[in-house]
Amino acid sequence: MAGKKVLIVYAHQEPKSFNGSLLKIAVEELTKQGCSVTVSDLYAMQFEPRATRNDIVGPLHNSEAFNYGVETWEAYKRGGLSKDVVEEQKKVQEADLLIFQFPLFWFNMPAILKGWMDRVLVQGFAYDLSKAYDGGLLQDKLSLFSFTTGGSQEMYSKGSISGDIRYVLWPMQHGIMHFCGVKVLEPHICYAPENVSEEKRKEMLTAWTQRLKTLWKEEPIDCSPEWYFK
Repeated sequence: MAGKKVLIVYAHQEPKSFNGSLLKIAVEELTKQGCSVTVSDLYAMQFEPRATRNDIVGPLHNSEAFNYGVETWEAYKRGGLSKDVVEEQKKVQEADLLIFQFPLFWFNMPAILKGWMDRVLVQGFAYDLSKAYDGGLLQDKLSLFSFTTGGSQEMYSKGSISGDIRYVLWPMQHGIMHFCGVKVLEPHICYAPENVSEEKRKEMLTAWTQRLKTLWKEEPIDCSPEWYFK
């Protein structure tokens, strides 16, 4: 939709990967719609995933015992977070839609993307203890988790050895995005692209293109435990 701003946080090492193709399609299609698209290519940026003392510029609130949550909250209030964190926060603040593009690692997002969440979505910026979930500080934003798996769709179904894929999404969509007040669109999951035919991979890419064409008409999911565990 023309005028909308999109931030794609991309976590894959290889531009020629299937994830790279999904990213390329999203940038092209959303740009074609008149959206302003920004990409944070975490590996290319050599983004620091570790949450450390280096994220705070200047003196600590408590130099006797380091508490990352407290220190980043205090630093945010006084404008004392590191430059790379502030740059990412600005991108988030300006975005109407956040797309996270990544391969699923061990039922989770890659460490570099989890580090982005840890360092960027700090207290005071993304949430406060009295302002979380529907009261989170990043309201009026949409998010979408687009990812690939190593296992087949059958492996991530109810009653399977891996369990329903929605169980995996609970900490990402609910514990992070919804906690921060961000509305969540249905995830876009490409199951086992490395283990299917070239024709099937092309179908997956086409399906992503088609979804993006009507993305702005979609309604967010019901952000409740029932969506994940019913």
